[in-house]
Amino acid sequence: MTELKERTFLAVKPDGVQRGIIGEIIKRFEVKGFKLVGLKMLHASNELLNEHYIDLKDRPFFPTLIEYMSSGPVVAMVWEGKGVVKTGRVMLGETNPADSKPGTIRGDFCIDVSKNIIHGSDSVESANKEIGLWFKQEELVSYTSCAFSWLY
Repeated sequence: MTELKERTFLAVKPDGVQRGIIGEIIKRFEVKGFKLVGLKMLHASNELLNEHYIDLKDRPFFPTLIEYMSSGPVVAMVWEGKGVVKTGRVMLGETNPADSKPGTIRGDFCIDVSKNIIHGSDSVESANKEIGLWFKQEELVSYTSCAFSWLY
């Protein structure tokens, strides 16, 4: 049962919010069968972004990344389901949209790596860390979806 409760963190970046594709992203994860357990829109602080992207702090593009991520609102989400981290990454496509296949979010909606519209956790460990950074425990909702028995 634990694997069915796996969670991942997704963030629709400012360009995805501005382009109005939040609903399309949510739809794809819902149709796949994953359960939305946390959702909020916010202007991410530099402090939050610096902590979120701490592993990239020494990369030359880091200042530009922080500027981009703080340029507008972000939609932060937590999704739950069996294999949601790995499957979610496949659904997003490659970090560089030019390498993403049609049918993936980045393959369908992005052109340039600097505007790749969405972030997704790359492991269960990073998902747990990112969820803890972006959400308080009381902001996450536990419930049983009526579709559960049709999915598992």
